[in-house]
Amino acid sequence: MHTIGAVSEDQMAIKDAVERTCSQFDADYWLNTDATGNWPEAFCNAMADGGWLGVAFPEEYGGSGLGLTEAAVVMQTVTRSGAGYSGASAVHLNIFGPKPLERFGNHEQKQESLPKLISGEEKMCFAVTEPNSGLDTASLETKAERTNTGYVINGRKIWTTGAQRADKILIIARTTPKDQCAKPYHGLSLFYTDMDRGKIEANPIPKMGRKAVECNTLFIDNLEVPKEHLIGEEGAGFKYLLQGLNPERVLFGVESVGLGFAALERATTYANERVVFGRPIGQNQGIAHPLAKAWAELSAAELLAYKAASLYDAGQDCGAEANAAKYLGTEAGFRACETAVLTHGGMGYAKEYHVERYMREAMLARIAPVSREMILNFIAERVLGLPKSY
Repeated sequence: MHTIGAVSEDQMAIKDAVERTCSQFDADYWLNTDATGNWPEAFCNAMADGGWLGVAFPEEYGGSGLGLTEAAVVMQTVTRSGAGYSGASAVHLNIFGPKPLERFGNHEQKQESLPKLISGEEKMCFAVTEPNSGLDTASLETKAERTNTGYVINGRKIWTTGAQRADKILIIARTTPKDQCAKPYHGLSLFYTDMDRGKIEANPIPKMGRKAVECNTLFIDNLEVPKEHLIGEEGAGFKYLLQGLNPERVLFGVESVGLGFAALERATTYANERVVFGRPIGQNQGIAHPLAKAWAELSAAELLAYKAASLYDAGQDCGAEANAAKYLGTEAGFRACETAVLTHGGMGYAKEYHVERYMREAMLARIAPVSREMILNFIAERVLGLPKSY
């Protein structure tokens, strides 16, 4: 029913290869992870064995040396397979999460950690968001205080994905008090260090969907960090984080588009097979038109996401396109999943038809990693030149 548009022959070969990997994990596999909350270990291992975790990292560290466009193809194919965000979120962080380490870490840090992350030998979590700051990263309260040998970190983080199994943690903390900085986002530093469970308590957060890939609240109590685990310069952590924002938005956009197409395929199959009043329900325009609209919206969002990815890979500014792609992709993905549930009628509410899981997972991407409203604020200010509203 659908193939990714506007990509090269080599990128289509990537899509086909990832599809073969994903085909080993059918709908019942993902239904089981959603029911049990068990991490999709076999799937993650298969993706690592295929080399997909390093698609956007240099070959010298075991990666493929490709770009955001290829990473987007990989991640859209994962959600499109029916894995949804139960699959995508299990590997998403590996795709671009270590970029600050690759771009700003020293030679020893990169040689030590990147090959292990790409191979799947080492697992990381990324701790940024805090209970009292949310999207206002400049106001985070976790502190890293200097010692003779490095730093001691104290504070809290929230919505940290994969902390239950992580060996390492990429964490941002304030090293200079906010009132001593020229700008609020100065004085924040980024560290890549051991996930010391004697100093970090990670508590899973019960949530709506994607049960197999947990999010956590972290309580950090006197975590000792050697100075060698600081990434780049002290105080420049916020600047390093910004480097990964646009790629993350693109990936969330295409992941949601893939999930929407997976839901649409199930809905159209059901609409062709389900007979009521002597005719397939798909013959009724009340069913057919919402499905057609979903296809159009998903296809448009997909094109913008790949435009943003191509701009990024060409070294051009893609802030507006990446943010808009995240907004349009996640909205279109959710609407497609909702339409799929409604197409199934009462059976759409039943877990065995899978579309209710898709809809629950689609809600996640509308909220994280940035809200719809903040994206619209960005476009209003940076593209349209309107006054800043916050």
